[in-house]
Amino acid sequence: MPPASTKASTIVDARPAVTAPDSRMTPGGPGYRRMSLALFLAGVATFALLYSTQALLPLISDDFGVSASTASWTVSAATGALALCVLPMSALSERFGRRTLMTASLAVAVTVALLVPFAPSMGALIALRAVQGAALAGLPASAMAYLAEEVRPKALVAAVGLFVAGNSIGGMSGRVITGWVAQEWGWRVALGAIGVIAVVCAVLFRALLPTQRHFKAGTLNPKALARTVRGHLANPLLCRLYAIGALFMTVFGGVYTVIGYRLTAAPFSLPQGIIGSIFLVYLVGTVSASAAGELVARLGRRGALYLAGGTTAAGLLLSLADALPLVLLGLVLITAGFFAGHAVASSAVSHTATHGRAQASALYQSAYYVGSSAGSTLGAVAFHAGGWFGTVALGLLAVGGVVTITVAGTLAARHARLIAAPARP
Repeated sequence: MPPASTKASTIVDARPAVTAPDSRMTPGGPGYRRMSLALFLAGVATFALLYSTQALLPLISDDFGVSASTASWTVSAATGALALCVLPMSALSERFGRRTLMTASLAVAVTVALLVPFAPSMGALIALRAVQGAALAGLPASAMAYLAEEVRPKALVAAVGLFVAGNSIGGMSGRVITGWVAQEWGWRVALGAIGVIAVVCAVLFRALLPTQRHFKAGTLNPKALARTVRGHLANPLLCRLYAIGALFMTVFGGVYTVIGYRLTAAPFSLPQGIIGSIFLVYLVGTVSASAAGELVARLGRRGALYLAGGTTAAGLLLSLADALPLVLLGLVLITAGFFAGHAVASSAVSHTATHGRAQASALYQSAYYVGSSAGSTLGAVAFHAGGWFGTVALGLLAVGGVVTITVAGTLAARHARLIAAPARP
């Protein structure tokens, strides 16, 4: 008769392995609301600072005696510096942590924001804006990587949508506030007000954001970083998403860089405060970005991108009218389409990348802000050459690129399914 311990041992070994519960955050769970509010505030500060001069470009042009294309560099320098620095910043986040880098980036950016109003010349203003953009580079990629690591996959699109919604609120509030403050006290005081608001957002962000629980620190290895980047750039889906983000932002950057010049001229001749209030249409972007998860659930990723591109194109065409209500409706559609498309594409990057998520998100953000810089500069050049029609033509060309790339992705997915399908007997 075998010993009793043999039977007991057999019973223990036969038990199924216990799977550890998923401790990542989910809507309604511990820490999710604090995380959502913290990253929302980070998004507010990022866009409020990054585009703080955009609504003020006509005033800056008059003060320094420069053209629209020259003044637009106060936007392009910030977004261009961000595009250049976002990848190195993502590598630092792999070493020191998402939360640490986002905190440091915001601290430097808000410090520079308090110096910007005192810029003595256009050159100094552009240089300070470039430093500010470089500092802000630590936010976008680190935030996306933080979400991918700390939030359950099914809730990721919604969580990214809330961060993007914070972008839209920041972009809107920054422009509305600067418009009305500048009308009374000038563009320098307006930029100082945005700096103070950003300081408050930065302090609250640090106090609210939960400590990262699923981050594993890596080493600063340039060769490993290069391998990761090459791997992401060899992924056709990621490359398509990067291009889509850049093209959407080209439209958005071009339109909102020169809309102030159009609305101050005949037949509209609007005052600066009213022009700043035009940016209240960013609230539509908040709604469309937050609804990105539902759009993807109903239409699929590519279907949502088709809808976003079509909505943006319709808005561009409507904005050609000389009737202010139609121009405003056009801006509403452009804004809704852009933020929906951005939320869908950026969340798809986080979902697609199985490793090096910070670098994958950084490459998207780099492409996105290259598009912003290109849109700001080319939009101003197109406006100078052909008026508002030139800016709209540039936007339609970029939307055509989004649709073409999405069609290519649809065909590639269909081809992959045909290859993977078993042969019929």
